[in-house]
Amino acid sequence: MSGPDTASVLLRRATAADARAAADVWLRSFAAALPTVVRPHADDAVRDHFRQVVVPLRETWVAETAGGEVVGVMVLEGEELSQLYLAPGWRGRGIGDRFVALAKEHRADGLSLWTFQVNAPARRFYERHGFTAVEWTDGARNEEREPDVRYVWRP
Repeated sequence: MSGPDTASVLLRRATAADARAAADVWLRSFAAALPTVVRPHADDAVRDHFRQVVVPLRETWVAETAGGEVVGVMVLEGEELSQLYLAPGWRGRGIGDRFVALAKEHRADGLSLWTFQVNAPARRFYERHGFTAVEWTDGARNEEREPDVRYVWRP
């Protein structure tokens, strides 16, 4: 794929200074990948959550270009891969693959995650990385009230 060199993209732990950029990646990615899913929180609330909770209290990683732009975010919470989002222009370039490899390295005993059933590209991505669908729900337990699916990976 043409475009910026992804080999120079660095995966590193997020710092407080990354919270806004990580939240903006999440917002842009969610809007692009899940246009039919209603978000329960306004943009500013998402940014506040990243600043107050996600970055300081979770194991949050970012993908940063050589020019200092944050183009991806991954969050690990216990054995859960709770978030993996890429800026829309950076999908399909191997950064997600690198994030999953990093998650597996840091959670060698296994991982689990939830994704929305309508997100077929994400489901294919996780299945390609060895995750298996183990539970399907009607969405009653998530804030979006959107049917979802739980995946697990075991080494």
